[in-house]
Amino acid sequence: MDADWAADLHRYAMRRPFLKEQSLWALWLYRLGRRLDKRADGGLRRCLLALYWPMFRLIETGVGISLPKSAAIGPGLRIWHFGGIFLHPDSVLGANCTLRQGVTIGNRREGGPAPVIGDNVDFGAYAQVLGGVRIGDNCRIGAMSVVLCDVPDGATAVGAPARIIYNTPDAFPAPPTHFKDRQ
Repeated sequence: MDADWAADLHRYAMRRPFLKEQSLWALWLYRLGRRLDKRADGGLRRCLLALYWPMFRLIETGVGISLPKSAAIGPGLRIWHFGGIFLHPDSVLGANCTLRQGVTIGNRREGGPAPVIGDNVDFGAYAQVLGGVRIGDNCRIGAMSVVLCDVPDGATAVGAPARIIYNTPDAFPAPPTHFKDRQ
């Protein structure tokens, strides 16, 4: 079994996830496409790629997830709440990332650069990361955020357009003392 696929399955943490999670269908096909691209050129590779493309369109349409095989996706991708997820063919996604419904990782204009996403990045529902931006490791992208600038390691981006919130003690001040009385 492919190590990246094994890492993907591990993130689903359930028995027989392929039968329960439609997002795995798109992820499995993505991993298959990457393996096919690594095969030596020849008749078998061409036949398998000829079968791959209609399967890609069928799964893309059926589950609403587009993971082009030319995108670089690290091991351990987890997709929650499938549907409306689109990755640009030139995008890079690090290891152990999490996507939710409606996430778009793409360019801002035709022919423009695509985002580079670090490891352990968590995307909220309907988040968009557009253009040649870099999202650092261990970041969180809030639901419905539109990220148009770089996000440093360990930061959270929220809003449209997104603003950066750093994960330091100063970024999240303690609640006022009168709230502590209600606990």
